[in-house]
Amino acid sequence: MNITINDRECSAQVGDRLLDVARPHQGHIGYFCGGNAICQTCYVRVLEGAELLSPMSDAEKAMLSDSLIKEGTRMACQTLIEKPGKITILSEVEAAKRMTLENPLQLPAYMGKMGWESAVKFTDTIAFQARREQGEYALEATQLLHDVAVAISDAVQLIFDALQSAFGVKRPADKPEERAGNGCCRDAALLAKTVTGDNGHMRIVSAEVLQLHQERGAVCN
Repeated sequence: MNITINDRECSAQVGDRLLDVARPHQGHIGYFCGGNAICQTCYVRVLEGAELLSPMSDAEKAMLSDSLIKEGTRMACQTLIEKPGKITILSEVEAAKRMTLENPLQLPAYMGKMGWESAVKFTDTIAFQARREQGEYALEATQLLHDVAVAISDAVQLIFDALQSAFGVKRPADKPEERAGNGCCRDAALLAKTVTGDNGHMRIVSAEVLQLHQERGAVCN
């Protein structure tokens, strides 16, 4: 099945977390904590298919305000696909990016709203994090560090891909290979296209060869 994340079609299966569906498709969902219900950056709005998703988890109930829940907000690291069907979501980081590009004057009000919604759940959030020593939400330090490292790595890759798309940034080209010994180029057959003059020594290199040299920076004897 496919679901739509930030207007991008993503392949998914029943049982997948929304976060895990978005990551390989570069779906632009924040998850600095690596998907461990700590950082509150993986908020998404479910635009279609809310009934196909898992019920609200204890982590979501502790960290999402009533207003956000009514608006269809979920935490992508806590939400599973339970039934096949049409699911469409928009991540909060993507919504903020679009607002910045299309109507930046709305940003102060948006930031104030999100700050308030976090503030009204501050006590519940702290209480939830404090009782995580055991049970379903227990954190293991080594695994947490690994998850955070993966999240940061994915974020860096996402930034690089965005820059590459926006500005045409390319990876450095591979250095041309050279034959050992005589220093001639790998494409010896192409370089052999020469014309011998009357004196038997002059070599006129073809335009094709000159172009090859310019493209590769190759030097031939």
